[in-house]
Parts: sequence; structure tokens; C-alpha cells
Amino acid sequence: MTARQRIALGIADALLAGECEATSARLRCERALASRARWIGRLARQIVAQFADNWRDTARHEMAKAIVLSQAFDDAWRGRRPPRLRRFPLTPPRMSALPRALIDCVVPDLPTPRDIAQWLNLSDGELAWLTGPLQHPRTNDARHSHYNHRWLPKRSGGLRLLEIPKAQLCAVQHRVLRGLLEYVPPHQAAHGFRQRHSCITNARPHVGQAVVVRMDLEDFFGHVGGGKVYELFAALGYPAAAARTLTRLTTCATPRQAPSHAADGARAAAWHARKRLASPHLPQGAPTSPALANLCAFNFDVRVQALADSFGAQYTRYADDLTFSGNDMLARRVQTFAAHVAAIALDEGFRVNHRKTRVMRAATRQQVTGIVVNRVPNLPREHFDQLKATLHNCLRQGPASQCPAGMQQFRNHLAGHIAQYSAIHSARGARLLDMFMRIAWDDAV
Repeated sequence: MTARQRIALGIADALLAGECEATSARLRCERALASRARWIGRLARQIVAQFADNWRDTARHEMAKAIVLSQAFDDAWRGRRPPRLRRFPLTPPRMSALPRALIDCVVPDLPTPRDIAQWLNLSDGELAWLTGPLQHPRTNDARHSHYNHRWLPKRSGGLRLLEIPKAQLCAVQHRVLRGLLEYVPPHQAAHGFRQRHSCITNARPHVGQAVVVRMDLEDFFGHVGGGKVYELFAALGYPAAAARTLTRLTTCATPRQAPSHAADGARAAAWHARKRLASPHLPQGAPTSPALANLCAFNFDVRVQALADSFGAQYTRYADDLTFSGNDMLARRVQTFAAHVAAIALDEGFRVNHRKTRVMRAATRQQVTGIVVNRVPNLPREHFDQLKATLHNCLRQGPASQCPAGMQQFRNHLAGHIAQYSAIHSARGARLLDMFMRIAWDDAV
């Protein structure tokens, strides 16, 4: 690098360290060069005019090239004393421009960890404490973790690890979710964990199709690593330090020394799953994880949507449940289609659980996220009969006789099922609601 190029880079840093305004730009250059030569003013005016439209997005090396080619800078080297840098200005971190697809999103301007701490109403020390454990992801001591760990059995067999953030971190994650993540829309195919979307909206595109294919992503949250989360925050315009801080607030690495019941679960879990959990990942149990998983799966959704379009198929995703439906074209090539989906999943860092893949043709019951979609969206008849019988017994024998052992808020449990049925089948839902309103409820349930 020549002397002119080094000086030009220093001047570019001085110019980019402030606003795009000729007078303030000249003053910054004069301070960096410890000089008030006339050529500095001419150079500042020229560069400000040249880069005024994209000042915040201009790279320092691009501006330095323009400085080297300018007549004012060339004049400076013809005098007795060539320019020298006396002070090296540091450009403060700033948010980058959003991608064109997200240009309408309004995300908070948090270019530094200190800005993040102030936004979260935390001191610098509290923020460092909350992000500290991920600096040593291989720690064995779970007592210093900001998460409580619990292993739960899956209905399909095996174990699921719940990592539930403790009170302070949980409050911080809720702030990140409400103030940042909810402003960024996921792919249109994603229906889980979104406002005004549900299992009903997920099922509707697949009504009356010749074939419905249901696939499942294995350990959905665990396969979203810290690197993907960091790339997401960086794509949203956050500088490196801010993106790392937000990543550490929303991901975790499971300690090897598992607390309480987790020890037995960890021994039973597969080796590759335990290894994945030992690296930073989205914790299943954190309020930010569903939204982050949807956003980190955006590229996966784009590629799978393009594949579905090429087969003339519909595609929706509800968390880790993938659903495809289509006409005879999809029905004839369903095995090839499923193989392509699995290949895309592997390429994007996910894994399809092939044991859960289901191909449902029109002659059989086609069920998507619990909703039958053969002709019209509907719940299975046995669910209606069971719910109706439960309400009938509550009327005759009292709700306490029907409440399962250990269940809390049985009344709300039934009300939720009735609300779901009313959204799908209003007439039957009205009959169930009438029975529900005639039950003599007490505080015990």
C-alpha cells in the first residue's frame, strides 16, 4: 500500500465518522490531518457531493479510491509538506441497510452492546453476566447456567430437552421478541408461532387435494445453531458486536453436568444429539426461540417453496411439521419429491425424520395438524364425540368427575377445545358452547 493510499484511507475514516455535511466533514478532516489547508475543504465538498445518496452504506475503501483520484488530493502532494495523519479517527459502529425484502421493517437502532443494555434497561455488568456463559460453552457446571433443564418423554419415543430461561433472562428475551423479532416477517409458508396464523390456516391450503404429504424436521430448535442466529441479526443490519450480544442472549450451550433429572436423559439421548446441544443453539423453552427458528428457516422455506411450485404443489410449515399437497402430478412422483425435500433440509442444516413421513391419498383420511382436509376443514368425528360426552358428563355428574388427575384449569382446557371447534365448524361449536355454559363450575376446576 502506498503512502497516498494510507492517507486516503485515514481521510475516508474521518469523513465516515460523522454526518454527510460539508462543513462538519471538513472539520473532521482538518482534525485528523492537524491542518487547515484549502484543499481539505475542496476535497470534503467533492466527496460529500459524490457519496451523498448512500453515505451510510459506503465502504471506506470505496471512498478512499475516490479520494486518491480527486484533483484536490493530488494538489496536496505537490506542496512542500505532503499530508500526514496526526489523529486516527475511529468510525463508531452503525446499523447497516436492511435487505430489499425487509426494507419496510422497523427494527431498533442498536449498533453497540451498550445500546442494547440501555434498550433492555440493564447495566453493562448485568448484560455481561447474562451473555457470559456462552463465552465458555464447554463448562461442566450447570449451576452457573441461566437455564433450568428438564427432560420430557416424547409421544413417539425418545426424550426432549426443555431449556427454560430463568426469570431475568426470560424477561430480557420477551423484550427482544416484542421489540425486535415480531417486526420481522417470516416466510409466507410459516404458520406456527405467528399472529393471525394457526393450525387452521396451516391446513386450509390442502383441502380437497389428490394427495397430502406430511414430513417432520428432527429436533427443529436444536438444529438452529448460534451461527445461523448471528447471521440473521447481521442480516438485519446489526454490527458484529451487537449481533454477537443478541445471539448470546437468545441461544445457549447445554452444560455437560446435567442437573437433577437431566442426567438420566442425557445418557439416554443419542451421541450426536448431545454433541449438538453442547454447542450454542436455540433453547426449546425460550420465548424467542420460535420466532428465531422461523426466521432462520427462511432460506429453507424459499427453496422448498420453489420445489413445491415446480411440482404444482402447495406448501405450508407449522414449526417442524412440513405439509405438501397437490394433484396427480405430485401423487405420481411423491417419493422423488420427498427425497428432494430431505436433500434441501440437509443442505440447510436440518434433518428430516423419515419415520414420520406420511403420504395420504384422497381415499384415506387426510389430516394436517389435527384437522381433516379431505373435503372441508373439520376435526375428526371421534374428537367431537369425545368432547360432547365429556361436556354431557360434566352436566350430569359435575366437572370434578371428568377432570384428569393433576390437570389444572380444566375449565380453560375445555373452553380452548370448544373455541377451536367453533372456528372450524360454527354450528357444532355453538352446540358444544351451549352445553359448556350450562355446567355448574366451581373454583376447584
